[in-house]
Amino acid sequence: MNKIIITINRQYGSGGGEVARLLGEKLGLKVYSREMLETIAKQFDMTVEHMEEVKAQKVNWWSDFCRFYQQFGAVGHAVSSKPDATPLSLYYAEARALRELAEKDSCIIVGRAGFHIFRDDPDALHLFLRADREARIARIASKLNVDAAEAEKTMDRIDKGRDTFVKNVTDSSRYDLRNYDFVFNITGMDLDQVAEFLAQNIRLKLER
Repeated sequence: MNKIIITINRQYGSGGGEVARLLGEKLGLKVYSREMLETIAKQFDMTVEHMEEVKAQKVNWWSDFCRFYQQFGAVGHAVSSKPDATPLSLYYAEARALRELAEKDSCIIVGRAGFHIFRDDPDALHLFLRADREARIARIASKLNVDAAEAEKTMDRIDKGRDTFVKNVTDSSRYDLRNYDFVFNITGMDLDQVAEFLAQNIRLKLER
């Protein structure tokens, strides 16, 4: 297989994360998602959960600049051993880690604004997986064992956080179709069949 970097952005509750896992199995590719955040979280001396909360905050550009200046000083030398956690500093740490991983081998990157990090990479293919709102609520309720109202509340909270993060680091909406090569509504579909469909078409693309 030729080199490829597949980025998958997805709506929470769509099943996109499961499709990414299945696609990785079918193509023999490593899938990088939430797990890779543990190493980055340690760099900032924080939990993954707290890290995700910080990323969901709106960026205060002046505050971020002041923190950067205080951390590195006027001449660019680090003055503290632990970097200050802001939405942007966390994004840059993730981007650096993902580029290093992608340099080693083909892979699938779930979320993390991967479509933006690898937007100019000729080996990258960007996917967006979505599902209808009611289907997402039902899936979240089943997965978390909560009622529909609680599932909807959780979905809206996570959606808002992801929307804010992408807006912070890309200055665009994660729903902007120009960010992706392929957008797929997988409502009611068998996720293994979705992954197989994607795998077949990706193989064809790599053979060209």
